[in-house]
Amino acid sequence: MRLTSKGRYAVRAMLDLTTHSNGNPVRLQEISTRQNISLHYLEQLFRKLRNGKVVKSVRGPGGGYVLSRHMDEITIKSVLDCVGENINPAKDIIGSEAATSNTVEFHLSKNYFQNLGIIMQEYLSTTSLGDLSRKGNDIEIEEKEPVKENPFEAALNDLQQTEAVQRPQLGEFN
Repeated sequence: MRLTSKGRYAVRAMLDLTTHSNGNPVRLQEISTRQNISLHYLEQLFRKLRNGKVVKSVRGPGGGYVLSRHMDEITIKSVLDCVGENINPAKDIIGSEAATSNTVEFHLSKNYFQNLGIIMQEYLSTTSLGDLSRKGNDIEIEEKEPVKENPFEAALNDLQQTEAVQRPQLGEFN
């Protein structure tokens, strides 16, 4: 039932594309920089997303990727399916465990997790990139203060100042 980084990164990258595209192609390098996701990893994800027909690639100068359909027509489930993410809390219940476990508790828990899987699939199927993108307008992100000085240089300066104070000067002990 675990959503892997592959699924999380795919959704983040698609939301970035949705937000920054305005109908124009977006380069993966730009998404990589904004989302702090490896360019190589994005290339792999977008190959799968292109094969799944949720994005289209545009070649040439000014090229990149665009959504293949309107943002309200692309569900989160379709994005996750394209990259091979399987969010099913009951997927491990079938097989050898089902053959050896024939108790009331097994069947109760199996039914519970199968129902949970149905609810999750419905939720993912009814939430679009457009839905999440519009929710993003309500979220305020705190701006981080820019680092004024390299932290290593600051530590070195502090150390040098401390040594200058503690180091005896010539003739100080006479």
